[in-house]
Amino acid sequence: MAARSNGTRILAQELDSKPEQKVQLKKQITLFHCVSIIVGIIIGAGIFVSPVGILYNVHSVGMSCVLWALCGVYSTLCALCFAELGASIPESGGEYVYIKRAFGDCPAFLCLWVNLIILCPVGVAAASLIFATYTLRPVFPDCDPPSSSIRLLAAIIIILLIALNCMNVKWATKVQAVITTSKLIALFIIIIIGFMWLGKGETAQFENSFEGSDYSAGAIAVGFYSGFWAFGGWNYLNFLCDEVIDPHRNVPRAIVISMTIVTSVYITANIAYFAVLTPAEMLDSTAVAVTFSARTVPVLQWIMPVLIAVSVIGAMNGSCLSMSRLFFAGAKHNHLPSFISMITLKHLTPAPSLIVILILTLLMQCFENIFYLIEMMGFSFATVLCAVLAGQVYLRWKEPDMPRPIKLPVAIPIFLFMVSVLIFILTIYQKPNESGVALLLMLLGLPVYVIGTVWSKPASVKHKLDSLTRLIQLILIVLPVDKDDNSD
Repeated sequence: MAARSNGTRILAQELDSKPEQKVQLKKQITLFHCVSIIVGIIIGAGIFVSPVGILYNVHSVGMSCVLWALCGVYSTLCALCFAELGASIPESGGEYVYIKRAFGDCPAFLCLWVNLIILCPVGVAAASLIFATYTLRPVFPDCDPPSSSIRLLAAIIIILLIALNCMNVKWATKVQAVITTSKLIALFIIIIIGFMWLGKGETAQFENSFEGSDYSAGAIAVGFYSGFWAFGGWNYLNFLCDEVIDPHRNVPRAIVISMTIVTSVYITANIAYFAVLTPAEMLDSTAVAVTFSARTVPVLQWIMPVLIAVSVIGAMNGSCLSMSRLFFAGAKHNHLPSFISMITLKHLTPAPSLIVILILTLLMQCFENIFYLIEMMGFSFATVLCAVLAGQVYLRWKEPDMPRPIKLPVAIPIFLFMVSVLIFILTIYQKPNESGVALLLMLLGLPVYVIGTVWSKPASVKHKLDSLTRLIQLILIVLPVDKDDNSD
């Protein structure tokens, strides 16, 4: 068994714990849980509420279905690149670890920084507000729910999810599996009803389905951009590699299975919607699944808001579960305060990292224009994706002998990098204000990196930081992770 540091042993004795207990995250995430996590994160409220971003730009049913398929193929290829990286470097932390391996500390820190201040808290905060809105809508049938009620319920649900993840990883993954199954059942109901309508001859929307299509490069590019973000979340499993059973096999298998499921469900669900609703009705609807249900099986229109809310919980839970491991990994590499790299002695979960997510999410929920922040996420993720794909190509040259259980043709990451750069440029063109603010926030990470990592702190500052860390350890009952004697 790995020996503890003196500080760890003393703290364990102060907490009256078993000093020889091994403090590590457990490998307890199975292939089924992996698939549930990916599918549960990708399939959020969008496919139920407003899957019209592509339709709005290309104006036809035929081109809409084609672009959904292309977005699925592109996202699957990106996910396969992450599968190669995850199988070759089976460490928790995802893109942060891959960028660090390829380009070093500073670029990796900037990736961690943008996830910490933009991608994670904004995404979870927005999802919690959507959940609260759809949960409260039946209570306020004749008006919009009060803003204070929405924010209070949003805060309550994120607190409950963080508490669940702090208590038990198995519980969190089982909840994710149940929610993912529920949302797939709901989508299968929509698909079955839609195809029943097709069987009855309701095919008007598919006759001359490409009529009125906008084939301009700008419309197709923006439509593709909208669809690509609907598949967001395929990279989150890579944050959890340390807890996946047999990650060399299960991470790539889960990614392939999940992307096949999501792409198939997205395409068939859109066909089902078009079988019942006209493009104009879809564009005018505030919740397409509710309008669809009202037209086909009216009783379902009262159930759909509940299913939408449950679907959003799944996306939030998966994000908290995955992102907490990213920050945990960053702290282990001294890129975040050391207490974030610790886990609870009793439950062996990264509670400090989860609490950081909770605090940042509650702060983001206070912003009036949360959707302005969401638009900043597009630029931020495009930047990270470009860096990861460039790093994957560079590692082929830098470390040609690295064991690669999965090895894609190098042309694939090169092609995806070029497309990602185009998406990056398109994001700047379409959202110059939001992209500029996101870029400034990224650059703010540079002085933070210098002060937090490069600067050699005086002894007095170190003593105060150590005292604060020790206080947090005693409050949260957390310890540093033991090294694994059998680790690679």
